[in-house]
Amino acid sequence: MTDFHRSTSDEPVGELVGRASQQIAQLVREEMQLARAEMNEKGKRFGMGGGLFGGAGLIAVLGLQALVATAIIALALVLPWWAAGLIITGVLFLIAGVLAAAGKKNIRQATPPKPEQAMSSVQRDVREIKERAHR
Repeated sequence: MTDFHRSTSDEPVGELVGRASQQIAQLVREEMQLARAEMNEKGKRFGMGGGLFGGAGLIAVLGLQALVATAIIALALVLPWWAAGLIITGVLFLIAGVLAAAGKKNIRQATPPKPEQAMSSVQRDVREIKERAHR
């Protein structure tokens, strides 16, 4: 809205209305581009978060398998092997916890799935247009 501040006292009303229409159309196009970019970013974050949750699930399954193997070894042999199995199980669950936390963070950043920045920008623009129209 760079042309808005020019002196309007010597321009006909038709030209002013025409220019305002062009500026509003341009503003709407720019806001739609902003909304599209914001939705693309949120979609990427949502996908990344889902993938990290999937990875956490896979690691958790491996952790359960290691836990079962550890229990078998501990019961069958009562030797130090079970201690090694228990350590590996703990490490796998720790990795699953880190992946789950990262996935949760990405999902939280992707919600709510609406272009909040673009909506806020449009609301500011509408308020400014209304204020200037009442002057």
